[in-house]
Amino acid sequence: MGSVQVDKLPWDPYAHKCPSRELLDRIGDKWTVLVLSALGETQPQRFSALRRKLTGVSEKMLTQTLRSLERDGLIHRTVFATVPPRVEYGLTPLGETLRPVLGALKEWSAAHMADVLAGRAAYDAAKEDAPAGV
Repeated sequence: MGSVQVDKLPWDPYAHKCPSRELLDRIGDKWTVLVLSALGETQPQRFSALRRKLTGVSEKMLTQTLRSLERDGLIHRTVFATVPPRVEYGLTPLGETLRPVLGALKEWSAAHMADVLAGRAAYDAAKEDAPAGV
């Protein structure tokens, strides 16, 4: 059985069944962006440190996010044979390539939050003044 040369396939995130769409969904997920950004600032980090930094994330959601990122090759998990076992997470070289992209998104969101809030307020005010059913 021949192997597929994955680097030669025409990946198209707009195509319904393309695996690149799933990856784009993962990278665009709120917790993924925050986990990768946090690991980009300081690594390696332990699970508890990540959970403290990412206020509002449940243990289950953080675990799922970390497992997905590890499966995708974006982070690595290192287990130390101590009692109790110590586990640390860090970016892989592939994960490192996302640092500038995610950093730009994080900076953009902070720089433009006031504009977005003003846009929301204007939209909500216009909706309140609109006739019913419009």
